Amino acid sequence: MAAKTRVRWIEGKHFVGIDSTNHSVVLSGQSDGIGVKPSEMLLVALSACSSVDVVQILEKKRMALSFLEVTATAEQDPDPPWTFRKIHLVFRLAGKGLTPKAVEQAITLSQDKYCSVGVTLRGVAEITTEHRILPEENPAPG
Repeated sequence: MAAKTRVRWIEGKHFVGIDSTNHSVVLSGQSDGIGVKPSEMLLVALSACSSVDVVQILEKKRMALSFLEVTATAEQDPDPPWTFRKIHLVFRLAGKGLTPKAVEQAITLSQDKYCSVGVTLRGVAEITTEHRILPEENPAPG
């Protein structure tokens, strides 16, 4: 299976990234503030890839999510090419009947088996995770 994407230059340091299904995202240089920084897009991709897996795994366990948010923090080398060496993902979830065991299993399966982004990065960066199950009434704050 092959993946094919495109990045089109708009002007200055502004670009549009287009995936194989023709969806797009705006990217830009660090100081421009117009789009996502390309290096941070890697963290977004890791978070999204794992999120898709976690949602699907929990659905198969018949656990309905009402909220999921993943925050990624990372440490980079101080010198070019500023390689990410440590990435930490915090999963915040809410849903009726969620158990720590089921959430932990879903995250582990994603990281060890299903998330292509995580598996690709694993040889370069140490990826750690944690999760917090939030009350269903008001999950978004904090």
